[in-house]
Amino acid sequence: MRRVYYIYNVPSESVRGGHRHKKNVQALVCVSGSCRINIDNGTEKSSVILDSPAKCLILHPSDWHTMDSFSSGAVLLVLASEYYDASDYIDEPYAAQEDTSK
Repeated sequence: MRRVYYIYNVPSESVRGGHRHKKNVQALVCVSGSCRINIDNGTEKSSVILDSPAKCLILHPSDWHTMDSFSSGAVLLVLASEYYDASDYIDEPYAAQEDTSK
């Protein structure tokens, strides 16, 4: 762990994140309140509700992620494997996956 930070005082209608990384692995714990983490790894999309300090979500560098639905007073703790480096961020989302099941 090389970096620790908190996301807090986020209005419930706000969306945070909107990126993935080249190297950085992150552990997310909502130590107060709750929020939703939306994940797209380029193949599969999922959402996880963090609503207990006993839950920890690991985001891999390839996980495009956004955080939303913050409850009033929510505090999201982020433990990062790397120091902040703007060049580690990938701001472009994955291209939309075509449904080939039809």
